[in-house]
Amino acid sequence: MMRVSDPAAFGRVAVVMGGDSSEREVSLNSGANVLAALLARGVKAHAVDGIPALLRDIRAGLCDRVFNILHGRGGEDGVLQGALEALGVPYTGSGVLGSALTMDKVRTKRVWQALDIPTPAFAVLPVGADVASAISAVGLPAIVKPSREGSSVGVTRIFAESDVAAAVELARRYDGELLVERMIQGPELTVAVLDGQALPSIRIVPAAEFYDYHAKYVAEDTQYLCPGLEQAAEDQLARLCEQAFAAVGASGWGRIDVMLDADRGFQLLEVNTSPGMTSHSLVPKAAAQAGIDFESLCWRILETSLPEVLR
Repeated sequence: MMRVSDPAAFGRVAVVMGGDSSEREVSLNSGANVLAALLARGVKAHAVDGIPALLRDIRAGLCDRVFNILHGRGGEDGVLQGALEALGVPYTGSGVLGSALTMDKVRTKRVWQALDIPTPAFAVLPVGADVASAISAVGLPAIVKPSREGSSVGVTRIFAESDVAAAVELARRYDGELLVERMIQGPELTVAVLDGQALPSIRIVPAAEFYDYHAKYVAEDTQYLCPGLEQAAEDQLARLCEQAFAAVGASGWGRIDVMLDADRGFQLLEVNTSPGMTSHSLVPKAAAQAGIDFESLCWRILETSLPEVLR
């Protein structure tokens, strides 16, 4: 990757945040942190709330590149990326294909399955599908989640058939297509990838049984162990996540969520192409373990928007 030392090389940077997805508040928090870090390093950066405002800025000639910190739909699904590609504006993170594919958990898992990259067994629940058959195929306990959401939005763990109806109802508030996935009951890990290289893994130990939205963004009693594994397993997981990240067309930076099953080993769940950058977020924790402070992390992510970076 091209490395720069002069903040002027980036030109005027729009940090796009907020938007109208279910993850708006987290995105605003992430964006404020990123903006402060870039300004501290001398980058001519300014905040923009959502895609329409960003497009107005671009048409007015107010920005030269975009630091995308929109979470969820619009920012991580190829919509923003497609608009910026059409306008010829460089941006951070994955391109159109990588963003669109990884936002769709079902299609991501199918790509991984085709390449023998381990991921939990699953069934797809489009509107009108036979829920009972899907649950039977996967078995209990299981996870029901929207196919195209993040931050554990709309996710429910089900242990009995009596849990299914409420889980499906909740998930359908966010997406028509749902995913029923075999629940892996073991250590939960996440691996950040920066410019093609995995950072140290983080083992997540929530105080409650489930690492849900509250545990991610509100609770102060969630434990994060970094690195999360002994060295041999750490190296194995790093190579696996680098392979899985590239396989779905992701680039620049992102994060892969993983479960460690006692019998099946590592099981990859999903990819986040615009992860959180809040005080509770995991990419900054992994970067710090690798000796990269928050300002340097934001700078290095911004470097992925340079022309030499292939999407």
